[in-house]
Amino acid sequence: MNNIPVIAIDGPSGTGKGTVARLLAAELGWHMLDSGALYRLLALAATDRGVSLQDENALARLAPELDIRFGADEQGGEAILLDGVNVTDRVRSEQTGGLASQIAAFPQVREALVQRQRDFRVAPGLVADGRDMGTVIFPDAAAKIFLTASAEARALRRHKQLNGKENDASLTALFREISARDERDANRKTAPLRPADDAVVIDTTELDVPGVMERVLEVIRERCPEAFQSR
Repeated sequence: MNNIPVIAIDGPSGTGKGTVARLLAAELGWHMLDSGALYRLLALAATDRGVSLQDENALARLAPELDIRFGADEQGGEAILLDGVNVTDRVRSEQTGGLASQIAAFPQVREALVQRQRDFRVAPGLVADGRDMGTVIFPDAAAKIFLTASAEARALRRHKQLNGKENDASLTALFREISARDERDANRKTAPLRPADDAVVIDTTELDVPGVMERVLEVIRERCPEAFQSR
């Protein structure tokens, strides 16, 4: 196995794993992989290029061709580039998230993106955010954390986030979409959403970001102490 350490942070959307992963990577000075963004980018690219989201073979062929870059905008915020174009807002939309969940159920699509995700594993270490980081992509991760929260809490968080961007999102619709996505992700045949057997499960329903970070750092100090030695 690769000797470069990985911290895997898995869980459904709205649990705070993306925020925690970014903060953790910055704290440790490690690289970060947002695996969910890869599926969202593939869904966007397919839509823009007229590739059917039901055509598993075509999607799998398209995946390796994508020109994807993760970076920061002029204000230091998140910037996701597809073919040189900033598509961050489109990638983070609820609609794109639903499409990504659909295509992620295809075994050939998941296989096409496996090596691309593993290529992010470079020194001094990697914080990997996703749904199957600890179970499939990095089963040898030094620390595995699974964040969870009630569907109601996640819908409220997403509602606040979207409406903060002047998006008139319906709370009821968001709850239904999140619940449907949870069921689809948990019951897919390939890499279903579930905690790894050796993962630490943290319920973030009643926790704010600093509270989640405190719990996560406790786990890392215990399971991956070398993470703090590389700073």
